[in-house]
Amino acid sequence: MSLFNLNNKNALITGSSKGIGKSIALNYAKLGAKVIISSRNLDACEKTANEINKEVGKHLAFPIAANISHEDQLDYLVTKTRESLGQIDILICNAATNTHMGSMLDMPIEAFDKVMNNNIRSNQILSNLVIPEMVERNDGAIIIISSIAALRGTSILGAYNISKAADVMIVKNIAAEFGKNNIRANSIAPGLIKTDFAKDLWNNPDILKTVLKTTPMRRIGSPEEIAGVAVLLGSKAGEYINGQTIVVDGGTTAV
Repeated sequence: MSLFNLNNKNALITGSSKGIGKSIALNYAKLGAKVIISSRNLDACEKTANEINKEVGKHLAFPIAANISHEDQLDYLVTKTRESLGQIDILICNAATNTHMGSMLDMPIEAFDKVMNNNIRSNQILSNLVIPEMVERNDGAIIIISSIAALRGTSILGAYNISKAADVMIVKNIAAEFGKNNIRANSIAPGLIKTDFAKDLWNNPDILKTVLKTTPMRRIGSPEEIAGVAVLLGSKAGEYINGQTIVVDGGTTAV
């Protein structure tokens, strides 16, 4: 059996109607996994699920709309996933929010709270909802999409950086407590990736120039390059990786 075989695996992926989440879902389906496509917009989820099913030639993607801002919808998402797929083998928390770009002094506390709720609290709640069944099976993988923002300070994305640093600690805590139950929890820390979510950064000539200048590979990344690491962490190939943050940034944080 291939180390990267995902046959008979079920993956719940938040924020998967586009960008990094969509790429992860597509590549998981290509390797045999059944995937839940989830975001706030049902039409977008259905469109992505149909595209993936058409590309892989099988019905492996299932749309479920949910807003990660609301705890009751997180519970609904997990419940509907179990109804559609049965057990949840892999949880991938990709959905995130960034409500403010600028000085922390100018950030309304409501905007700060929204970032903390969506980027930290929702990931912890989802993890708590799936861990018990993983413990019962003595198997499971949790992946949180963090960011290199977790590893450095910033003058313009303060709340986002704080939230992504917290995500790094969520997976460490899960690994420490539930590693004995064969549950692997890891995060991926992308650099600047060409997605709609990061468009305000890569579409800004000054910011893009700075990123390219300080990145040894002299380019920004693609969603597929994050999906590859997610495949590693969700498959047999990554079974002994636990509590780690894998940086995927073209070398930005190496210099």
